[in-house]
Amino acid sequence: QLQVAETGGDLVQPGGSLRLSCVGSGDSLEFFGIAWFRQAPGKERQGVACMSSSGGHTIYEDSAKGRFIISRDKIKNTVYLQMSGLKPDDTALYYCAAERGGRGSCLVDEIVLHEYTYWGQGTQVTVSS
Repeated sequence: QLQVAETGGDLVQPGGSLRLSCVGSGDSLEFFGIAWFRQAPGKERQGVACMSSSGGHTIYEDSAKGRFIISRDKIKNTVYLQMSGLKPDDTALYYCAAERGGRGSCLVDEIVLHEYTYWGQGTQVTVSS
């Protein structure tokens, strides 16, 4: 079965950058749509970005557009979230999630939480002075 694990979270100052990694094991991430979610204290879990299984289609939550990039390294079986221009509002626990079959709503420009059945444990991103 697929397992995913996130790494790369850290404490950074406003305006800084981080690259989060989602490493797959047990199966190839090529067979899954991948999304990044985040959850801040007192807030609902929010879809940040998603990538279709082919890697040919990506979408971003409005606040992430122009600042975040989702990408895939097939050899390393890893999906990345490159984050730049970080803001305090980006502070959250960031999750990588996979959608079996890669035929979910990411293909039609939606990130639908219940479609993602494989989840990492999260990595903390804190943006603060």
